[in-house]
Amino acid sequence: MKKAAKGKKAARKSSGPLSGQDHGVRVGDEVLKQRSGKTWAEWFPILDKASAKKMNHTEITTVLQKRFGVPGWWCQMIAVGYEHSRGLRRLHESGAGFSASVSRTLGIGVKKLFAACADDKKRGAWLASDKLVISAARPEKTVRGAWDGASRLEIRFYPKSAAKTQVVIDHMKLASSSDVEKMKAFWAENLERLREFAER
Repeated sequence: MKKAAKGKKAARKSSGPLSGQDHGVRVGDEVLKQRSGKTWAEWFPILDKASAKKMNHTEITTVLQKRFGVPGWWCQMIAVGYEHSRGLRRLHESGAGFSASVSRTLGIGVKKLFAACADDKKRGAWLASDKLVISAARPEKTVRGAWDGASRLEIRFYPKSAAKTQVVIDHMKLASSSDVEKMKAFWAENLERLREFAER
Protein backbone atom coordinates (compact mmCIF):
# COMPACT_ATOMS: atom_id res chain seq x y z
CA MET A 1 0.00 0.00 0.00
CA LYS A 2 1.37 3.40 -0.95
CA LYS A 3 1.50 5.96 1.84
CA ALA A 4 1.38 9.72 1.50
CA ALA A 5 4.68 11.45 2.21
CA LYS A 6 4.79 13.79 5.20
CA GLY A 7 5.23 17.51 4.72
CA LYS A 8 4.12 18.90 2.43
CA LYS A 9 -21.49 33.36 0.24
CA ALA A 10 -24.48 33.20 -1.80
CA ALA A 11 -27.79 34.94 -0.91
CA ARG A 12 -29.55 33.39 2.04
CA LYS A 13 -32.98 31.89 1.62
CA SER A 14 -35.19 29.61 3.67
CA SER A 15 -36.68 26.40 2.37
CA GLY A 16 -38.44 23.40 3.82
CA PRO A 17 -36.75 20.19 4.94
CA LEU A 18 -35.11 18.30 2.11
CA SER A 19 -34.19 14.70 1.58
CA GLY A 20 -30.63 13.46 1.75
CA GLN A 21 -30.45 13.43 -2.06
CA ASP A 22 -30.94 17.21 -2.47
CA HIS A 23 -28.42 20.04 -2.53
CA GLY A 24 -25.38 17.80 -2.79
CA VAL A 25 -26.03 16.12 0.55
CA ARG A 26 -23.90 12.97 0.62
CA VAL A 27 -25.93 10.38 2.48
CA GLY A 28 -29.56 9.34 2.67
CA ASP A 29 -31.90 9.34 5.63
CA GLU A 30 -31.36 5.70 6.57
CA VAL A 31 -27.60 6.04 7.07
CA LEU A 32 -27.90 9.47 8.68
CA LYS A 33 -30.41 8.23 11.25
CA GLN A 34 -28.19 5.24 12.08
CA ARG A 35 -25.21 7.53 12.71
CA SER A 36 -26.80 10.64 14.23
CA GLY A 37 -30.19 9.52 15.53
CA LYS A 38 -32.24 11.73 13.17
CA THR A 39 -33.13 12.20 9.50
CA TRP A 40 -32.49 15.34 7.43
CA ALA A 41 -36.14 16.39 7.84
CA GLU A 42 -35.70 16.21 11.62
CA TRP A 43 -32.30 17.94 11.80
CA PHE A 44 -33.16 20.99 9.68
CA PRO A 45 -35.93 22.43 11.90
CA ILE A 46 -33.90 21.62 15.01
CA LEU A 47 -31.04 23.72 13.65
CA ASP A 48 -33.45 26.47 12.59
CA LYS A 49 -34.71 26.64 16.18
CA ALA A 50 -31.08 26.84 17.38
CA SER A 51 -30.62 29.93 15.14
CA ALA A 52 -28.09 28.09 12.97
CA LYS A 53 -28.91 30.34 9.99
CA LYS A 54 -27.03 33.11 11.81
CA MET A 55 -24.00 30.88 12.54
CA ASN A 56 -20.89 30.04 10.58
CA HIS A 57 -19.94 26.44 9.78
CA THR A 58 -17.78 25.95 12.88
CA GLU A 59 -20.50 27.28 15.19
CA ILE A 60 -23.08 24.90 13.67
CA THR A 61 -20.81 21.87 14.13
CA THR A 62 -20.14 22.93 17.72
CA VAL A 63 -23.87 23.06 18.46
CA LEU A 64 -24.35 19.62 16.92
CA GLN A 65 -21.51 18.11 18.91
CA LYS A 66 -21.96 19.78 22.30
CA ARG A 67 -25.73 20.17 22.48
CA PHE A 68 -26.83 17.07 20.61
CA GLY A 69 -23.86 14.70 20.99
CA VAL A 70 -23.35 14.10 17.27
CA PRO A 71 -19.98 12.44 16.42
CA GLY A 72 -17.39 14.74 14.83
CA TRP A 73 -17.48 13.62 11.19
CA TRP A 74 -21.27 13.56 11.17
CA CYS A 75 -21.36 17.10 12.58
CA GLN A 76 -19.57 18.19 9.41
CA MET A 77 -21.96 16.24 7.20
CA ILE A 78 -25.11 17.63 8.85
CA ALA A 79 -23.76 21.20 8.95
CA VAL A 80 -22.92 21.19 5.23
CA GLY A 81 -26.30 19.65 4.36
CA TYR A 82 -28.05 22.31 6.43
CA GLU A 83 -26.04 25.13 4.84
CA HIS A 84 -26.95 23.84 1.37
CA SER A 85 -30.63 23.56 2.25
CA ARG A 86 -30.80 27.10 3.61
CA GLY A 87 -28.81 28.74 0.80
CA LEU A 88 -25.81 29.45 3.03
CA ARG A 89 -23.43 27.52 0.80
CA ARG A 90 -23.29 26.86 -2.93
CA LEU A 91 -24.12 23.41 -4.27
CA HIS A 92 -21.20 20.96 -3.77
CA GLU A 93 -19.19 23.65 -1.91
CA SER A 94 -17.59 22.93 1.46
CA GLY A 95 -15.29 24.91 3.70
CA ALA A 96 -12.31 23.43 1.84
CA GLY A 97 -13.51 23.94 -1.72
CA PHE A 98 -15.90 21.89 -3.83
CA SER A 99 -16.68 18.21 -3.46
CA ALA A 100 -18.15 15.47 -5.63
CA SER A 101 -19.97 12.51 -4.17
CA VAL A 102 -21.05 9.31 -5.89
CA SER A 103 -22.72 6.30 -4.31
CA ARG A 104 -23.60 2.84 -5.60
CA THR A 105 -24.97 -0.29 -3.94
CA LEU A 106 -23.19 -3.31 -5.38
CA GLY A 107 -24.14 -6.95 -5.10
CA ILE A 108 -20.72 -7.84 -3.66
CA GLY A 109 -19.48 -8.44 -0.09
CA VAL A 110 -17.60 -5.67 1.69
CA LYS A 111 -14.39 -7.65 2.17
CA LYS A 112 -13.82 -8.07 -1.56
CA LEU A 113 -14.69 -4.44 -2.36
CA PHE A 114 -12.42 -3.08 0.37
CA ALA A 115 -9.49 -5.15 -0.90
CA ALA A 116 -10.11 -3.96 -4.46
CA CYS A 117 -9.81 -0.35 -3.27
CA ALA A 118 -7.13 -0.58 -0.57
CA ASP A 119 -4.64 -2.79 -2.43
CA ASP A 120 -2.63 -0.73 -4.93
CA LYS A 121 -2.21 -3.54 -7.43
CA LYS A 122 -5.87 -4.57 -7.37
CA ARG A 123 -7.04 -0.96 -7.55
CA GLY A 124 -4.83 -0.34 -10.58
CA ALA A 125 -6.63 -3.15 -12.40
CA TRP A 126 -9.98 -1.32 -12.43
CA LEU A 127 -9.41 2.37 -11.60
CA ALA A 128 -8.59 4.39 -14.70
CA SER A 129 -5.78 6.94 -14.24
CA ASP A 130 -5.25 5.90 -10.63
CA LYS A 131 -3.80 8.91 -8.80
CA LEU A 132 -4.66 7.86 -5.25
CA VAL A 133 -1.95 7.82 -2.58
CA ILE A 134 -3.48 6.23 0.51
CA SER A 135 -2.87 7.91 3.85
CA ALA A 136 -5.23 5.85 6.02
CA ALA A 137 -7.38 2.74 5.70
CA ARG A 138 -9.78 1.16 8.19
CA PRO A 139 -10.48 -2.44 7.16
CA GLU A 140 -13.87 -2.81 5.48
CA LYS A 141 -14.84 0.75 6.50
CA THR A 142 -12.83 3.54 4.81
CA VAL A 143 -9.95 4.30 2.48
CA ARG A 144 -8.60 7.87 2.54
CA GLY A 145 -5.80 9.65 0.73
CA ALA A 146 -4.56 12.33 -1.64
CA TRP A 147 -5.57 12.43 -5.29
CA ASP A 148 -3.12 13.93 -7.77
CA GLY A 149 -1.47 15.87 -4.92
CA ALA A 150 -4.18 18.55 -4.90
CA SER A 151 -7.49 17.05 -3.81
CA ARG A 152 -8.60 14.48 -1.23
CA LEU A 153 -10.47 11.22 -1.63
CA GLU A 154 -12.47 9.14 0.81
CA ILE A 155 -14.10 5.80 -0.02
CA ARG A 156 -16.60 4.48 2.53
CA PHE A 157 -18.17 1.03 2.72
CA TYR A 158 -21.59 0.26 4.23
CA PRO A 159 -22.46 -3.48 4.27
CA LYS A 160 -26.16 -4.08 3.59
CA SER A 161 -25.89 -7.88 3.79
CA ALA A 162 -23.24 -10.56 3.37
CA ALA A 163 -23.39 -10.08 -0.40
CA LYS A 164 -24.40 -6.43 -0.80
CA THR A 165 -22.44 -3.24 0.00
CA GLN A 166 -23.01 0.47 -0.50
CA VAL A 167 -19.85 2.23 -1.69
CA VAL A 168 -19.68 6.01 -1.25
CA ILE A 169 -16.90 8.04 -2.85
CA ASP A 170 -16.28 11.62 -1.71
CA HIS A 171 -13.80 13.60 -3.80
CA MET A 172 -13.00 16.79 -1.86
CA LYS A 173 -11.00 20.00 -2.25
CA LEU A 174 -11.87 20.35 -5.92
CA ALA A 175 -11.20 23.75 -7.50
CA SER A 176 -14.55 24.49 -9.15
CA SER A 177 -18.11 23.36 -9.82
CA SER A 178 -17.04 22.21 -13.29
CA ASP A 179 -14.52 19.87 -11.63
CA VAL A 180 -17.39 18.48 -9.56
CA GLU A 181 -19.35 17.43 -12.63
CA LYS A 182 -16.23 16.02 -14.27
CA MET A 183 -15.29 13.89 -11.26
CA LYS A 184 -18.86 12.72 -10.61
CA ALA A 185 -18.92 11.29 -14.13
CA PHE A 186 -15.44 9.84 -13.63
CA TRP A 187 -16.37 8.06 -10.41
CA ALA A 188 -19.72 6.83 -11.73
CA GLU A 189 -17.88 5.14 -14.58
CA ASN A 190 -15.19 3.73 -12.32
CA LEU A 191 -17.66 2.34 -9.79
CA GLU A 192 -19.06 0.30 -12.66
CA ARG A 193 -15.51 -0.85 -13.44
CA LEU A 194 -15.09 -1.76 -9.75
CA ARG A 195 -18.26 -3.86 -9.89
CA GLU A 196 -17.02 -5.71 -13.01
CA PHE A 197 -13.60 -6.32 -11.45
CA ALA A 198 -14.97 -7.58 -8.12
CA GLU A 199 -17.46 -9.91 -9.79
CA ARG A 200 -14.72 -11.85 -11.61
